[in-house]
Amino acid sequence: MKKKIGTALLLLSVFFTFTLASSWASPSEKPLHKIIVFKQGVDESTALKIIEKAGGSAKKSLRLINGQAVVLPSKTAEKALADNSQVLRIDEDIVVAVSKVSTPVVQPAQVLPWGIDRIDADVAWEVYTGNAVKVAIIDTGVDTDHPDLQANIKGGINTINPRKTYQDDNGHGTHVAGIIGAVNNNIGVVGTAPQVQIYAVKALDRNGSGYLSDIIEGLQWAINNNIQVVNMSLGTNTDVQSFHDAIKAVYNAGIIQVAAAGNDGPAENSVDYPAKYPETIAVSAINSSGQIASFSSRGPEVAVTAPGVDINSTWNTGFYKVISGTSMATPHVTGTAALVISARGPMTPDNMKAYLKSTAETLGFSPNLQGAGLIDAQAAVQ
Repeated sequence: MKKKIGTALLLLSVFFTFTLASSWASPSEKPLHKIIVFKQGVDESTALKIIEKAGGSAKKSLRLINGQAVVLPSKTAEKALADNSQVLRIDEDIVVAVSKVSTPVVQPAQVLPWGIDRIDADVAWEVYTGNAVKVAIIDTGVDTDHPDLQANIKGGINTINPRKTYQDDNGHGTHVAGIIGAVNNNIGVVGTAPQVQIYAVKALDRNGSGYLSDIIEGLQWAINNNIQVVNMSLGTNTDVQSFHDAIKAVYNAGIIQVAAAGNDGPAENSVDYPAKYPETIAVSAINSSGQIASFSSRGPEVAVTAPGVDINSTWNTGFYKVISGTSMATPHVTGTAALVISARGPMTPDNMKAYLKSTAETLGFSPNLQGAGLIDAQAAVQ
């Protein structure tokens, strides 16, 4: 998964207008998507005036980091902001993408996907099902009408366009949602925590990509709505300070964040952001034979591994599909975290990470590949 800047994380079909005089930029200059972080004490009204004076157009407020996502017409405008004494930092509003591989194909439904069976989530259901635990999925949205998800979907937001719903127009988010919490209703598939409360944060577009600022807004929404676990089956190989600041703010709010290690294996030290940040739980992927997936990113940041190859789950318009990626491994861990909260009550992010590692099943691989081992839902709820 490689960084794509300036086009969509992917591509936002939104057009922006600019107030800057045309003499500031040459006709060949492309608009610049930036995140302007202001110093402590600078309020939103002042920030917007500073941006307007420089010729920029504000897209959205990022209160989580005291910033604004903006579109600038030129490097000249960017320099004007960089030289302003009230501006702390200017970051690239990079494009972030989902962490999946392979083209999905329609598959017959099955009652118990192999990944759910492998981590013994079905055994944990004898007592715990994730009931009432609030999980946010920052992704492409969720199919709100899917018969295997509908009962568990409790709300959400579209941070790309707040005027629209969080309905999935890609399929990736719906697939992730099914792994976390498809209903145990004798149809299709069943998720890791079949009574969890699912909240869809649509921050990625129909191409499976989106701007970092939309993800940061989704993280702010998670804090505001008392979410307990956040799933991020997405990533970038670019470290952006604004991204880390947002992740730290969510961590400080006591919210558990589970993130895909990435699909850049077998290269070493290839874990993507945000999984590379220590405030998250980074997840690699195994196949049904218990081997680390060839595509799974490697590195010391990996905390645990989970099933991520040929995973059958829910898809758009009521369908079910099989796809692979650390995107698919991550929700197994998110669902298990929900089961743990059901069993043991709320935990701090650090305690949850340590607990999931301590109850994991070692597979005999290097920690850079498996972390502490395979997530074990049964052991985690005992």
